[in-house]
Amino acid sequence: MSVEIVRNYFKKNNIDKEILEFPVSSATVELAAQAAGVKPARIAKTLSFYTKEKDAAILIVTAGDMKIDNSKFKHFFKMKAKMLAAGDVEKLTGHAIGGVCPFGNPESASVYLDISLKRFDTVFPAAGSGSSAVEMTCEELEQASGANEWIDVCKPLLQKASEDFSVSVRIDTSLSPDEVKLM
Repeated sequence: MSVEIVRNYFKKNNIDKEILEFPVSSATVELAAQAAGVKPARIAKTLSFYTKEKDAAILIVTAGDMKIDNSKFKHFFKMKAKMLAAGDVEKLTGHAIGGVCPFGNPESASVYLDISLKRFDTVFPAAGSGSSAVEMTCEELEQASGANEWIDVCKPLLQKASEDFSVSVRIDTSLSPDEVKLM
C-alpha cells in the first residue's frame, strides 16, 4: 500500500506530520477538498510528466485550481509537456493514480513546486493513496518533498460559464407594460 511508503518515508526523514486517511475517496481535487473540508484550490495536486529520456518522472505539485501552462513548461524544461501514461505512473512515481504525491518517490523522480501554492498558509498533498492527504505549510512541503525548486509553470483552470458571466437587470417602474422592450 502506497500510504505505507509515505509513512515510512516520513519516519526515515523525521517528518512529524499526521497522515489523514479518509473513509471516502480523495483521488481527485474535488473529492480531496470535500474529504479534507477545504476549498479545492488548497489541494496540492501532483502532476506527473516524462523526462526527455522518458525513463523518469517530473512531478509538479500545484494548487488544485491550476493546470500546466504548456508554453511555460516548455520554456522551463526545454521540452513539451507529456503526462505519464497510466501504465507508467506507479512505476515512475512509486504511487498509483489518485495517490501520486511528492513523498517516497523513486530517486529518479524530480519534484518541483509551483508558486501557485504560496498563496496559502497550508496545503493538502496526497499521501500515497486515493484516500489520504497530509496538511503542510509550503515550507514543510518544500522540505519534506526534497523539491528541486519553486517554479512558475501553471495557469488557472477555466472557470465554469456560470462563474464567468453575470447579468444585471434594471427595471424602470415608470414604464407601462406596453412600453417595456427587451434589448
